[in-house]
Amino acid sequence: MKAIVSVDANWAIGYKGKLLQRIPEDMKQFRIKTTGKVVVMGRETYESLPGKAPLKDRVNMVLSANEAFHDDRVILCRSLDELFREIQNYDDDDVFVIGGASVYRQLLPFCSEAYVTKIRNAYTADQYFPDLDHDPQWSIASESELQNYHDIEYSYVKYINRNRLKRAEEKELLIHD
Repeated sequence: MKAIVSVDANWAIGYKGKLLQRIPEDMKQFRIKTTGKVVVMGRETYESLPGKAPLKDRVNMVLSANEAFHDDRVILCRSLDELFREIQNYDDDDVFVIGGASVYRQLLPFCSEAYVTKIRNAYTADQYFPDLDHDPQWSIASESELQNYHDIEYSYVKYINRNRLKRAEEKELLIHD
């Protein structure tokens, strides 16, 4: 499982149910990485999607304990256990966590990688992603050159979860012994 997110300079991701910034190239990169894959999100993120409709050409999974929420167009999971059982049906590399803040917090420890668009600006926000730069479990694997969109500077940073990498390596050693 992987996380994909766009953050500002303070690791903020949203304000009043909306993204902080829409950068066309970032949206394109999101589509490229997630099309044909599984996207996992919370109910509020799902309801904030354009047209309140599932993302096209993806398996949409919504994690929500809200019993009033129903939508036959998505795979609805009421608990983490239910979600983990459901994602076992897919290749781990094909599952992307796309938000919101509480879903990221719950699932980030289970992610092997995080694709983070880091915007250099700071915005008014009420939702945040964990600061991977100050988390010893995570390390930077790669970073793009600085990009520009109008007055916004940003870069694409790929983080690796060291704990997940270590567990994968241990599992590989067991298989070959």
